[in-house]
Amino acid sequence: MKRENIHILIIDDMDDMRMLLRSFLMDDGFTNVTEASDGKKGLSLIQNSVFHLVICDWNMPEMTGIELLEQVRSEERTEALPFLMVTGEANPERVKEAIVKKVNDFIIKPFQPEALTKKIVDVLTSSGRL
Repeated sequence: MKRENIHILIIDDMDDMRMLLRSFLMDDGFTNVTEASDGKKGLSLIQNSVFHLVICDWNMPEMTGIELLEQVRSEERTEALPFLMVTGEANPERVKEAIVKKVNDFIIKPFQPEALTKKIVDVLTSSGRL
């Protein structure tokens, strides 16, 4: 599948981070991007649309990224949806928690655009979507 056909959902409560992620994605040819400002809005979008990848912040009000991941993994239609967690914390316990909850990968802020692209390509390739 071509990059412009990959539908990516960015979920982050920080406008600046959503804008930055969108910019990185657009620069890499991922032009089909939707945004949500919290986990509840993101979950609603996931339940009502088809996405090939979710890029989600961990710490958000309303519903955290890990709570959203649990919901996504609990539903048959979305259980295999590739999920990339973005976090500002490199705490090994949190990383372990995300792995137990079946996150596909995670990236720690701050990160370089090239590192994000590599993670996205790796996750999409391993899931057979790219």
